[in-house]
Amino acid sequence: MSENPKINIVNPTAQLKTHFRWVIMGIIFVTYAINYMDRTNIGVVLPFISQEFGLSNFEAGALASTFFLGYAASQIPAGFFFSKFGTRGLVSLSILGFSICTYLIGTSSSPFMIKVYRFLLGVSEGPTPVGCVSTINNWFPAKEKGTATGLYIASTMFAPILVPPLVVWIALEHGWRSVFFWFAVPGFIMAIVWYLFVKSSPEKSEHVSASELAYIQEADTTAAEKVQTTVKKSLGWIDSFIRAKKVAILDSNAEVFKSRNIWGVCIAYFLMVSVLYGLLTWIPSYLVKEKGFSFMKMGLVAAAPWIGGFIGSIAGGWLSDKIFLKRRKPTMIITTLSTAIMMAVLINIPNNANLVAIALFMTGFLINVGWPAFTAYPMGLASNSTYPVAISLVNTGGNLGGFFSPMIAGLLLDKFSSFTNVFLYFGVAAALAFIILLTIDEPVNEA
Repeated sequence: MSENPKINIVNPTAQLKTHFRWVIMGIIFVTYAINYMDRTNIGVVLPFISQEFGLSNFEAGALASTFFLGYAASQIPAGFFFSKFGTRGLVSLSILGFSICTYLIGTSSSPFMIKVYRFLLGVSEGPTPVGCVSTINNWFPAKEKGTATGLYIASTMFAPILVPPLVVWIALEHGWRSVFFWFAVPGFIMAIVWYLFVKSSPEKSEHVSASELAYIQEADTTAAEKVQTTVKKSLGWIDSFIRAKKVAILDSNAEVFKSRNIWGVCIAYFLMVSVLYGLLTWIPSYLVKEKGFSFMKMGLVAAAPWIGGFIGSIAGGWLSDKIFLKRRKPTMIITTLSTAIMMAVLINIPNNANLVAIALFMTGFLINVGWPAFTAYPMGLASNSTYPVAISLVNTGGNLGGFFSPMIAGLLLDKFSSFTNVFLYFGVAAALAFIILLTIDEPVNEA
C-alpha cells in the first residue's frame, strides 16, 4: 500500500486535474511584491528624509543598507529551519514581522531609529524569499520551475513599478512617515492568507487532486514528452560554452557548503545584487539631482526600469525553461554582460526624459532576463531537502551586495558629486559577475 493515498490510483492523469499550484503561485507573487514594496520604498523617500535630517549621501545610503545586514543574517538560519520543519508557519510569521517593522519605520524620530527598524525589517523579511522559492521547488515539476521562478522574480519588479508614483503622492500629500503606515497594511492580510492556503508541500493540501500531485511529481510524463526530452537534450556549442555536464546532487548540507558551483553563483549574485539594489536605492535621487526632474516626474520615470524588469523576468524564466531546456547559465550570462553595457549607456545618456526612460526600461529588462536563473540554478544541484540551505547561502552572499552597494554609491557621490562613477562601479561589478559565471558548471542530470 502506498504511503500517499493521493497517488495510489491506477491512472492519476485520468482523474480531474486541479491547478492549485498556480493559486499558490499567485499568493507567492502578491506576498513577495508586498515584501519588496516594504524594502524599496526607502529609496523614493530618501530625498524627503535627507532634507528633514540634513543627511550626506553616505548617510542616506546607510539607511537603505542596514536592511540588507539583517536580511543576510536571517537567510541561512531560515534555510535550516525550512529544510527540517517546512515553510508554512515561519513564512507567515515573517510576513507579520516585516509588516510591523514597516509601520515602526514611520514612527522614527531620528536617522538612528530608522536604521534600527530597517535592520529589524531585514531580519524579519529574510525568511520570506527562502520560503517562497522553497515552496516553488516543492510545488512545481522541473519543467515549470524556471517559469514559476520567473513569475516570482516578476513580483520584485511589479512592486517598484507601483512604489515610486504611489510613494511620491503619499509623501507630498501626507508626509513621508505616512508611506510606511499605509504600506504596512497589506502584509497583515497576506500573513493570514499564507497560513490558511500555502502548505509546505502539495501532498499536504486538500486543494490538490491526485492527478495534479502526480503531475507535480512528474509521474504523468507522457511517452511523447520523454522522447522530446531525449531528442532535445543538447544545445550543441552552447552546452560546451556553459560547461553543461552531469553533476552529483548535493544530498547533504555539508555538500552544499563545499560546492564550488554554489559558491560561484553566490559570488556572482553578490555582484549583481550590488547593481540591482544600488539602482533601486539611487535611481530616484539620480533623476532628481542629476537630471533635474521634479518629484512627480521622478515618480513616473523611476518606474521605467522595473516595468522593463517585470517583462524581462517573465521572459527570462520562459527562455530558461523552453528555449535553453532548463539550462540556467545562458540567461545569467546574457544579463551580466548586457548590464555592464547598459551602465555605459546610462553614463552617456542625454538629459532627455524620454531617452532616460527608454534607457532605464532596457536596463531593467536586461538585468532581469537572467535574474530568475540565479534562484533556479541551485534547483539543479540540490535535492528538495537541501535546496532551502543552498538558496539561503546564495541569497545571503547576494544580499550582502545590497548592504555594501548603497553606501559605496553614496561615498562615490559625496566624493565626485556625479553619478558617472556610480554607474562605472555597477558596470565593473556586472562584468566581474560575467567572468565568474563562466567558471561554474551547468548541471544537466536528465537520463
